[in-house]
Amino acid sequence: MRALAVASEVFPLIKTGGLADVAGALPGALAEHGIEVATLVPGYPAVMRQLGETRLAHRFDDLLGAPADVLAARVGGLDLFVLDVPELYDRLGGPYTDAGGLDHPDNWRRFAALAKAGAAIGQGAIAGFQPDIVHSHDWQAALAPVYLAASNRPRPKTILTIHNLAFQGNYPYNIFPQLGLPPTNWSIEGVEYYGNVGFLKGGLHACDIATTVSPTYADEIVTPEGGMGLDGLLQGRGERLVGIVNGIDTAVWDPQTDAAIAKPYAARSLRERAHNKRALEGEFGLRREDGPIFAVVSRLTWQKGLDLVADICDDLVARGVRLVVVGSGEAMIEGAFLAAHARHPDLIGVRIGYDETLSHRVQAGADAILIPSRFEPCGLTQLYGLRYGCIPVVAKVGGLADTVIDANYAAVSADAATGVIFSPPSAGALLKAVDRTLRLYQDQKTWRKMQNAAMKADVSWRKSAKLYADLYRDLLREQP
Repeated sequence: MRALAVASEVFPLIKTGGLADVAGALPGALAEHGIEVATLVPGYPAVMRQLGETRLAHRFDDLLGAPADVLAARVGGLDLFVLDVPELYDRLGGPYTDAGGLDHPDNWRRFAALAKAGAAIGQGAIAGFQPDIVHSHDWQAALAPVYLAASNRPRPKTILTIHNLAFQGNYPYNIFPQLGLPPTNWSIEGVEYYGNVGFLKGGLHACDIATTVSPTYADEIVTPEGGMGLDGLLQGRGERLVGIVNGIDTAVWDPQTDAAIAKPYAARSLRERAHNKRALEGEFGLRREDGPIFAVVSRLTWQKGLDLVADICDDLVARGVRLVVVGSGEAMIEGAFLAAHARHPDLIGVRIGYDETLSHRVQAGADAILIPSRFEPCGLTQLYGLRYGCIPVVAKVGGLADTVIDANYAAVSADAATGVIFSPPSAGALLKAVDRTLRLYQDQKTWRKMQNAAMKADVSWRKSAKLYADLYRDLLREQP
């Protein structure tokens, strides 16, 4: 079986969040089930620099108003098709924003072109490559099933995965005539969404199966509270909406072999982990103490609940907690953490910005990681924490609830607890969870058992890849 994945980012070439990690790891996991995956990704400058040897796989004379080449390459074990359109992708800034942090004004065109190219490849535009499945990721690729459904030609089956329903790709009506879709697509059954063009909305209507990245999040998004305006549509999908929890690449995230950390260790050699804690203290200029280090590695946003952590920084210090923060995001939250660092320079360390290797060192050296998200489709940070014995303290939402076993009396007694879960996502509830975590930490025998259970949890793609492979095969058994 062959599949084409269409994604706006893919690790290790380009990453802003968990989508890239999933797009980078899932193809290898599916290969073990006999599924060949090629991934279509935009030719951003960072991608083009890493390609090495390429071949021209296809040329579009006019892809939404611009000539475009599709280059085939293999990088980091991934089979890639790279959409080389300098007019759309060769620019300063990130995949979605300019150097000043503002959205590129033509993002609608940049990602409609990605989806349209994906649809064309899905229908055999590249000689020798005919996918059975086109698997689109998030709103940036969501028009691929729309283009395929509108073509009135034989087409592959389509899957659309929602990584975060909060980002839907909604644009004014005046772009619709430029998308190259039939006029009939301007309807409630097409891309029309309250008078605007809805990329994700259109894709959810057109795809054969919609998935999201945890079972609990699949339940949450069919409610008015969690559906972000699409709950009615998602309810209508019924069994065609499936929640499959993400995994992580356990070869990249492995404390026994991780070259980024100060000292490798395993569940059976947890004492070696102390070297990483000492190294983390030095890297962030923290006072050396016996007490715990809590960490934040995240986008610093309201969704992630990081304003709640900023609100309790002084309470953490008063309880003997040292804090390490790595991330960037909303200016007010960044400023709150920097102010907390200024008040407690040797107890709170802050790095504004994203640093992949630093995140490995934080997971290896901190004792616990705080993830108080208000909503969280899946989350990968808690999976990294489990893998590294950095105990997750998480809100009871989405994939956090699905992947962490709370340290209640029964779970602790059975040596099954892997973290601390709290609800609701509020500063008060978070502080109570911190107090509970500190009581567990003070009993080092219990704490080591939690670390052992966490590190033994299966956070790989093994189970989830099988679910995706079964889903692919079930789709192909259906009549066209």
